[in-house]
Amino acid sequence: MPCAPLIDPFARPITYLRVSVTDRCDFRCVYCMAEEMTFLPKQEVLSLEELTRLCNAFTDLGVRKLRITGGEPLVRRDILQFFQNMGKRLGDGLDELTLTTNGSQLRRHARALADCGVKRVNVSVDTLDERKFLEITRRGRLAQVLDGIDAAQEAGLSVKINAVALKGVNDHEIVPMAEWCAARGMDLTFIEVMPMGDLGNEDRLDQYLPVSEVRETLARRWTLEDIPLRTGGPARYVRAKETGARIGFITPLTHNFCEGCNRVRVTCTGMLYMCLGQDDSADLRAPLRASESDEPLVETIRGAIARKPKGHDFDYSRQGDFGSVGRHMSVTGG
Repeated sequence: MPCAPLIDPFARPITYLRVSVTDRCDFRCVYCMAEEMTFLPKQEVLSLEELTRLCNAFTDLGVRKLRITGGEPLVRRDILQFFQNMGKRLGDGLDELTLTTNGSQLRRHARALADCGVKRVNVSVDTLDERKFLEITRRGRLAQVLDGIDAAQEAGLSVKINAVALKGVNDHEIVPMAEWCAARGMDLTFIEVMPMGDLGNEDRLDQYLPVSEVRETLARRWTLEDIPLRTGGPARYVRAKETGARIGFITPLTHNFCEGCNRVRVTCTGMLYMCLGQDDSADLRAPLRASESDEPLVETIRGAIARKPKGHDFDYSRQGDFGSVGRHMSVTGG
C-alpha cells in the first residue's frame, strides 16, 4: 500500500533527498573543512545497509531524486554496493540517482556508476589554476580531477561543474571557466560562499562575492538568456547565446530560493536537516537501530517534515552573527 507523500507546512512536496555517506574527504577545501579534521568514529556513521534502508523509506514516501554527497562519497569503502542497491529503485519510485564529487576518484568509479544507473554527476572545481587549486583544496591534484572528468564523460555521464565564487581568489577566472565548460559540453553553476561552520582560518565576509556580480561579468562577454531549466535543485539557469552553454547561479544570500524548496538533507550519522540554513534536525539513526520495522523511522521523518521552516536566514549584511550555522558544510553534505 503506497505511503502518503511528504508535504511540509507550506504545501511543498518533499521529492529530493541529499544524503551524505561519509564525513571523510581526500581534500580539505577552505570553505568546507578545517585543515586538521577529527572524523567521526565508525560506529556513529550509518552502515551501507542502514543507508539503503533509510533511502528506501524516503523513496516510499515520495522522494524522486536522490543525490549522494559527502565529504567525498567515493572514498567510502564499498560505496558502489550502495549505488547498486539504490539503482534498483530507478523506475520503482526513483527518477534519478546522482552524486556530487570532487572528481578525484572518478577515473576508478565512473564506469561502474554508469552501470548502476547514474546519468549525471556534479564535480566541484573552483579554479583551473594549479596553484590556486592547491590553496583552495590544501591537497592539489588538479590533473587527477581533470582526468576524472574525462573518465566520467567517457563513461557517458553528463557532467556539471560547481564553482564556489570567491572574491580575490577565482573572480578573474569567471569567463575562462565558462569557456572551458562550454568547450567540453558541461553545464556550470556558480555558488555563493555560505556561512557554514567556524573553520577558524578563513574570513568568508572577505571572500563573499555576490553571484549577481558573476552574472554581470559573464554578461559583458556573452548575451545571457534566462531559461526555465529546473534540475530539482536551487540553481537558476541562463544560456549564453553565442555558445549555447548553460550557466547556473545558486544565490542563498542575494536571492532567497526557498519558496520552492523541495529538498531535505541527511548526514552520514542519520541526522535529518530540514533546511541547510537552520540548525533544527531530527535523529533518524535512533529509530533505524531501535526497530526492524520502518514505522518508527517513518513517524520520525513525518514529524521532522512538519517542522520544515519556510526559509533560511543567511545574511552577510549583519557583519557579526549573520545567520550562520555551526556545522561544517562537510557534515551536512553540501
